Amino acid sequence: MANRFEFSRADRIRKALMREVSDIIRREVKDPRLSETVVSITDVEVSGDLRHAKIFVSIFAEKEAQDEVMEILHEWTKVIRSEVGKRIRMHHTPELLFCLDNSLERGSRVTQLLDQISRGEV
Repeated sequence: MANRFEFSRADRIRKALMREVSDIIRREVKDPRLSETVVSITDVEVSGDLRHAKIFVSIFAEKEAQDEVMEILHEWTKVIRSEVGKRIRMHHTPELLFCLDNSLERGSRVTQLLDQISRGEV
């Protein structure tokens, strides 16, 4: 029974982190370089002890802009973590690590290639 409780707690924390980090980035991160960029939290992985969280971010922009947004997120990590601590009741606020998620971009490329094949262009 303890394992089920731990899973559901970790899952609740994962979902809360997705929701809150997304909101914090949208409302609290004041950086003009983000104004033209769409940033989405695609997933969160929480460690078993809930002390670390990998935040997977999809950025709809060119490579240079993606790199810049990742730099901004790294610069704001302490502020974002502090705000998460205020919003989510936990004994320890997890350390946050932002990771670029290119899965949507790769999926789009695969779809594009499949369309070209179906039209006989490849």
